[in-house]
Amino acid sequence: MFPTDPLAAVAADAVRVVGLGQRWVVIDKPAGLLSVPGRGEDKQDCAAARVQAMFPDATGPLTVHRLDMDTSGLMVFALSPLAHGKLSRQFQLRKTTKRYTAVLDGTVEGEAGEVDLPLFVDWPNRPRQQIDYILGKPAQTQWRVTAREAERTGVEMTPITGRSHQLRVHAATPREEGGIGAPIVGDVLYGDPEGEPRMLLHASYLAFWDPTLGTWVEFVSDAPF
Repeated sequence: MFPTDPLAAVAADAVRVVGLGQRWVVIDKPAGLLSVPGRGEDKQDCAAARVQAMFPDATGPLTVHRLDMDTSGLMVFALSPLAHGKLSRQFQLRKTTKRYTAVLDGTVEGEAGEVDLPLFVDWPNRPRQQIDYILGKPAQTQWRVTAREAERTGVEMTPITGRSHQLRVHAATPREEGGIGAPIVGDVLYGDPEGEPRMLLHASYLAFWDPTLGTWVEFVSDAPF
């Protein structure tokens, strides 16, 4: 039903295939590409559409989780309804592992820590999210410093929960308010709107249980920055 060689199915403009199972595929999404279609004809090109084009026999919902358009890195897509259900369940129950590579705009205090700040949509300023201790949903992020340069800090970020813009808000929130204390370089919503041409956030590690074989599978993607 599905090709055994992922390269045989890849079109010239397709996203890069990192791993292929019997009923799932892991791709490396470039920054600037939507995960799913948006509103309007000009926003139909997305990772899900390109995966569907690569695997035209795939049925049922493909999308299991999402990355922000400005975030690059690893995503898994289901290629059958059964795989979609099993993979989605893993994400809901936090049975998967995700890690991100980021460069923060500033000097971070300390070498590691955990941010525990609830998030809720900032309705007048959507899609921005905000910290809200009354209406917000629990959001936790573990982080550790991986590199330091002049006024920039490389970090590895591990989201325990998967809220929208979680890593971005947790990074940008001041240290005295419970955050890491430095926005992600290139983050126009929570950092410098005149900064880098892309946000320096990359989904570099993804692991989950194979929905068909039941084995633990892991994928790594080096950050392109």
